[in-house]
Amino acid sequence: MEVFHHLLFGLQVAVQPVNLLFCFIGVLIGTLVGVLPGLGPVAAISLLLPATFHAPPVASIIMLSGIYYGAMYGGSTTSILVNIPGEAASVVTTIDGYQMARQGRAGAALGISAFGSFIAGTLGVVGLAFLAPPLAGVALKFGPPEYFSLMILGLTVLTFLAGGSMVKSLMMACVGVIIGNIGLDLVAAQPRFTFGLDILLDGVGLVPLVMGLFGVSEVLLNIEEKLDKQAVFETKVKGLLPNRKDWRESIMPILRGSVLGFFLGILPGGGAVISSFVSYGVEKRLSRHPEEFGKGAIAGVAGPEAANNSATAGAFIPLLTLGLPSNAVMAILLGALMIYGMPPGPNLISAHPQLFWGTIASMYIGNIMLLVLNLPLIGLWVKILKIPYPILFPLILLFCLIGAYSLNANVTEVGLMIFFGLLGYLMKKFKYDGAPLVLAMVLGPLLDNSLRQSLLLSGGSAMIFFTRPICLAVFSVVIVILILPVLKLWKRPCNKS
Repeated sequence: MEVFHHLLFGLQVAVQPVNLLFCFIGVLIGTLVGVLPGLGPVAAISLLLPATFHAPPVASIIMLSGIYYGAMYGGSTTSILVNIPGEAASVVTTIDGYQMARQGRAGAALGISAFGSFIAGTLGVVGLAFLAPPLAGVALKFGPPEYFSLMILGLTVLTFLAGGSMVKSLMMACVGVIIGNIGLDLVAAQPRFTFGLDILLDGVGLVPLVMGLFGVSEVLLNIEEKLDKQAVFETKVKGLLPNRKDWRESIMPILRGSVLGFFLGILPGGGAVISSFVSYGVEKRLSRHPEEFGKGAIAGVAGPEAANNSATAGAFIPLLTLGLPSNAVMAILLGALMIYGMPPGPNLISAHPQLFWGTIASMYIGNIMLLVLNLPLIGLWVKILKIPYPILFPLILLFCLIGAYSLNANVTEVGLMIFFGLLGYLMKKFKYDGAPLVLAMVLGPLLDNSLRQSLLLSGGSAMIFFTRPICLAVFSVVIVILILPVLKLWKRPCNKS
């Protein structure tokens, strides 16, 4: 009953006019971001983060969260109608969604995607409301050693699950930790990693880094590749309400995808992309007619779309209760909360209940808005895809430059953004993932403080991390994750011989 009381309080916060407006703006922009290929929620949130510094913190977080889960909705529209995934998590939807459109069933695919996303989003919000407070209560018993071990685990799992080479991901995580610790040492008051440059004494700001790493680099990459727009598949979208047969074939995939996505979203590096792929694989394996997958199976749309939406709710649990971001978007939100003076963690619920419960309640309201918005505006989203890239890309770059300069009216921030834009471009060219870098950059100072506090508690002995049960268990998992790739490489020569 206490949870329902808190949710009612959160609903009172969420329905305030300014919060409702920001929620609507967030989900609308999120849908647009999902529709436009190549932008993504990370770049969009990075671009809009500076604009939120003059707005109320609660309204700002509500808007930024809306962009995140709204992008999951928008990505399905173009995946189904145009065979262009607007967002990485919607890649799986193109397999069966576009085939349904070619068969004249675009309406059914879009309808089940929208309703499935709403059901999954609702279940995800319920799970967030019930699981987050108990986890925060447990986290209150954590000390610096436990937090240090959890941060190491988060970085390790993210590098393990990240696409591409684990070695490259670990390298990016190490670079991120170094970047996060640039500036004056708060304990010794000595400059670190500044190379004698006064402009680095204040450290590297999160906003210029993420805007450059994801926004500018994406534009540069798309310009180089000269993306050719695919012709829109011309078909009348009708029958948006799924029939009984569609519901019968979709309801269990939606429920399974909701549960899978939620718990995979909690894991560092799990997120919406992995959730959607896992859900598709599960549905194909459980289906009585697996041969239909890839040819227009509605379960291949319902399951992944439910999974990627519930994953967004699951990702908020470690962020709000432990202060540990599970992906790049959560890392940016962590930085935003710290800028607002509301550091996430076990004390967030008691210290800022209006933020915690208001954000949760707004996610449910946002899902209702998305359900109402998406189906009537399908035609509009497809037309937006026809904006010429020579117009779209310069506009994105202009917004990046304005956003970076508006932070502190400092040209240095613009220079840093351009530098990280070029770095991000090179990283993408050579298949280096930016998510571990951003996550490590945000966690870097926290890692440093937790490590120092732990060593002060133990009198300089590192054995404190192996004498506490939680730390020992966590580091055991870290060691197993790190040696798994080595074992795989060792087995290959053995099998060949």
